[in-house]
Amino acid sequence: MPLKIALYVAALLLGATGVAHSYLGERYLLMRLFRRNDLPKLFGSTDFTVRTLRFAWHVTTVAWLGFAAILVALAHPPVSPSTLGLIAGGTFMVHCVIALGGSRGRHLSWVAFLAVAIIAIYATRS
Repeated sequence: MPLKIALYVAALLLGATGVAHSYLGERYLLMRLFRRNDLPKLFGSTDFTVRTLRFAWHVTTVAWLGFAAILVALAHPPVSPSTLGLIAGGTFMVHCVIALGGSRGRHLSWVAFLAVAIIAIYATRS
């Protein structure tokens, strides 16, 4: 199998795995988990717990899609640091938005994700 096709197949598999992970996890794991009455009450209710578990679950899919984008970029050599920085920065910007929105700003991971996104893009611009 030629290199370019292999990288595209790997990216497609990773993307499909991510989509399946989010959909199936939401449908068959998270929804059942959230019906339980014994979830920890963080910040006074289970709402923060539910939101944190949900965004943490789905941010994994975003990471896998970011890796898929790197594989696609590698299928088109030469790959510049700028391209990889943009992919990494964009991936972490999406992480930031999900964490910020999913937790309504209460889970401070969004700050770190935003910093990583900005630094990755800035440091790799040529």
